[in-house]
Amino acid sequence: MSRRLRVLFVCALNKQRSATAERIYRDDPRVEVRSAGVRSEALRRVGEKDLRWADVVFAMEREHKRRIAEQFPQLELPPVDVLDIPDDYAFMDPELQRLLRAMLDPEIDARCEAFGRDAREEG
Repeated sequence: MSRRLRVLFVCALNKQRSATAERIYRDDPRVEVRSAGVRSEALRRVGEKDLRWADVVFAMEREHKRRIAEQFPQLELPPVDVLDIPDDYAFMDPELQRLLRAMLDPEIDARCEAFGRDAREEG
């Protein structure tokens, strides 16, 4: 049986945006999910282990992508996509959930299809 796509959601503090994304996708059968923040005061700070684990990273802002690249220059990073979602929402805000699903559902579908195709070609 092939494994699910591993998705890491990243924002600044891992309190609102990335934590919401992790919560709404945690029971999704297509993916395994984690979330983290790039700042030192984040609830859960992104680490090398997270980046090695992930097949794809969804960063909420360009700044988060830049900080990941700066903090982990020695790593071959997975693809890091920027969602451009500003820090204007509370945890589990309905509008944030709607925005995340609208942006992420098609991306996850496409990446799962490509991931499954790659796994079949390797096997």
